[in-house]
Amino acid sequence: MIASQLIVDLLPALKPSDSFGQALLWMSEFKVSHLPLVSNNRFVGIVAEEDILDTSFSEVTFDASSQQLDSIFIYEYQHIFEVMRKMSEFQLTIMPILNRNDEYIGSTTLSQLMTIASNTTSIKEPGGVIILRVNSKDYSLSQIAQIVESNNARILSSFITSSDDSSQIDVTIKLNKKELGAILQTFQRYDYAVIETYQKDDDFDELKNRFDNLMNLLDL
Repeated sequence: MIASQLIVDLLPALKPSDSFGQALLWMSEFKVSHLPLVSNNRFVGIVAEEDILDTSFSEVTFDASSQQLDSIFIYEYQHIFEVMRKMSEFQLTIMPILNRNDEYIGSTTLSQLMTIASNTTSIKEPGGVIILRVNSKDYSLSQIAQIVESNNARILSSFITSSDDSSQIDVTIKLNKKELGAILQTFQRYDYAVIETYQKDDDFDELKNRFDNLMNLLDL
């Protein structure tokens, strides 16, 4: 999926003639902490809530202010993973999207990405979840997949996160079966450290609750 497919149609863009107060009103309405500033279809920069919270300046317009804005954006043809990486790197709740002519065509939101990611990573599909901790230099998804497939299962999705130890990574894999006993034994034979597993209905209720709570927080 590419950036142009992620655009949230109803999300407004600020104009230079808009006031700080108008920006805060829209941020509250659309539950975001950032908005794009656009002039004549040209992206100017990202307005951050924390920079305009002083109510004594609520009537000040952006074209009358000397505020410096971050020019962070993504092109319409870039992959969703690049959108996620950049939003995470800069701690943004929206990401402006430009076309090949550097014209602003819309923005996506953190909430939109979370909704899409939940479907892309098969989080709602039945099956087991295993979290492995491995040394970065030893990571091999093909070997992990071979272990899973040797036990008559397959990986529906996977992702990697950094552990507290920078030399290690946590590999989360979602499988198409809940019975994980034989798979876990095989991982142990290959000296994989199993950090967490989710396989019983109670486990999945807890996992779903965590995901639902995260989505609810995004809606606050």
